[in-house]
Amino acid sequence: MRFASLGSGSEGNALVVQAGSTCVLMDCGFPLTDTCARLARLGLAPDSLNGIVVTHEHGDHIAGVARLARKHSIPVWLTHGTLRAQFKLLGNLPQLTKIDPHLPFAIDGLLVHPFLVPHDAAEPVQYMFSDGAKRLGVLTDIGCSTPHIETTLSGCDALVLECNHDAALLANSDYPLSLKRRVGGRFGHLNNADAAALLARLDYSRLQHIVAAHLSRKNNTPELAVHALSTALNCNPAWVAVATQDEGFSWREII
Repeated sequence: MRFASLGSGSEGNALVVQAGSTCVLMDCGFPLTDTCARLARLGLAPDSLNGIVVTHEHGDHIAGVARLARKHSIPVWLTHGTLRAQFKLLGNLPQLTKIDPHLPFAIDGLLVHPFLVPHDAAEPVQYMFSDGAKRLGVLTDIGCSTPHIETTLSGCDALVLECNHDAALLANSDYPLSLKRRVGGRFGHLNNADAAALLARLDYSRLQHIVAAHLSRKNNTPELAVHALSTALNCNPAWVAVATQDEGFSWREII
């Protein structure tokens, strides 16, 4: 199993997971032409995608889903709440499946396990992906952790983890107070210190890859995110990868 990012941040998100001949896209917040170019950078064509799984209805995660799915006849999976919130955009897609956020489902050779997260959206989820032997956890767009999240992610072989902002940088930024409260609140985005604390509470004995994701351009730096996660793992900072807005990150193999 392997995974890569097309880009990660407030301007657009998409992550691809491949197990054997099965290739699944998680979210698509980029325009169609940009998405195709980013897929090509990874050696993929849109027609190679077996499905798109959606986390929630915010534009940086869903803006490109409908056009990509419709043009290339790609099935889409999402929660009832997400569909209700974006029914005008997604409701008429021909291959649309509503998921139970508590139940895993299969897309060909890939098992997809959704789990509910605290975020300011209608029915937001994140996903654990498995080929039956290895597990990849993805956790972004959450304001705080929960015991259920930590139970789900413990023991995974790879983890993409939100490090959206540094609390001090956010507090001293030029954001209006209402936005600071939203981003830093319990239904906003995870800061570096909270991401590190969450990571330290997991069973990470099997962890092969850790990637810091969804970094704010204004209120974080890669160096701060890497320092937080490497300190939690007591590992060399060079071992911690960062998903960028422009490049995402290239293929990482789970062996």
